[in-house]
Amino acid sequence: MTDAGFVDGLGDWELPPELEAVAPPEERGGSGRDDVRLMVARRHGLTVTHHAFRELPQLLEPGDVLVVNTSATLPAAVDGRVTETGEPVVVHFSTRHSDSEWVVELRTPDGKGSTRQRLVTGGAAADVTVRLTGGARVTLLAPVGPAVSPGGGRPADTPPRLWRACFGATDPLAYLARYGRAIRYSYTNIDRDLTAYQTVFAEPSPRAGSAEMPSAARPFTAELVTRLVSRGVQVVPLTLHTGVASVESHEPPYAEWFEVPEPTARVVNAARAAGSRVVAVGTTAVRALESAADASGVVRARSEWTEVVITPERGVRVVDGLLTGFHEPRASHLLMLEAVAGRPLLDRSYAEALREGYLWHEFGDLHLILSR
Repeated sequence: MTDAGFVDGLGDWELPPELEAVAPPEERGGSGRDDVRLMVARRHGLTVTHHAFRELPQLLEPGDVLVVNTSATLPAAVDGRVTETGEPVVVHFSTRHSDSEWVVELRTPDGKGSTRQRLVTGGAAADVTVRLTGGARVTLLAPVGPAVSPGGGRPADTPPRLWRACFGATDPLAYLARYGRAIRYSYTNIDRDLTAYQTVFAEPSPRAGSAEMPSAARPFTAELVTRLVSRGVQVVPLTLHTGVASVESHEPPYAEWFEVPEPTARVVNAARAAGSRVVAVGTTAVRALESAADASGVVRARSEWTEVVITPERGVRVVDGLLTGFHEPRASHLLMLEAVAGRPLLDRSYAEALREGYLWHEFGDLHLILSR
């Protein structure tokens, strides 16, 4: 494989199994969460360099602004059975619209503690009810999203993945706290306590939280944040409650709730006016910032739902950099990365990541893309 054309068609390659991070670094013999590698890719000069994540303060400049997502991870996976057939399923609670209305995904247990995509012969229908552990019920109401995604995701004859559903729990967050567990996929080796999926920035929210961890922030520690601030890097918060990943289908993201507070908007706008860089920690932070910006890149305080999808054609108006993990072949997030990095740099950095053995997924290594 050459650097050129690496992400053609959103990926024409396969991720080697040995590059999947099956466990957090602190369980792989590392000294802590921040004991991961960091690739820095600079659009100017198309350069790629290799570092330890703990070097991040030295790789940023005084005046740079890091924007972090404070959404906490929910124990969003709950076991159940389809009432009509007795079929065992795992319900992934993705997005909360109200106490009783959620977006959910039904998945099939794989017998190893994880799940696989649920395939239903003859299609899927509304009014399916799942009886959950603890006695609560979920009833599917209507599918969410298009039959065919703009990025070439789920084909039209495949049953819907996501459903608007009625969740019959009096206090849904308390129910999930008691009966739920963190969502995990087959590339990880065991179930882990929810604390393994919380970042140092996580804060409880009355609206709910994220179905899956905003994982780009996982390697941060309080000590590292202190060093960043001492360096003159400003760290400011926003919130975006992310839904479940499209692990198999690579569909674009659907509507998610976000909040950009006024102090964050003010700091970001001042940094841009001063010529300093705005670096988003994670694709969720990019989506929230870009959703709160006008056509000229001025960020306003906002609290609402966003359906913005970042593509190279749309481009980015606010961020000058993105700290993120490494994304799977054909993942829709690669379009966002290309919008920040440009195709030549993205091709080069991903080819380099494969050559150098960087680790993928939420417990893996990090990729800092700087557009200037």
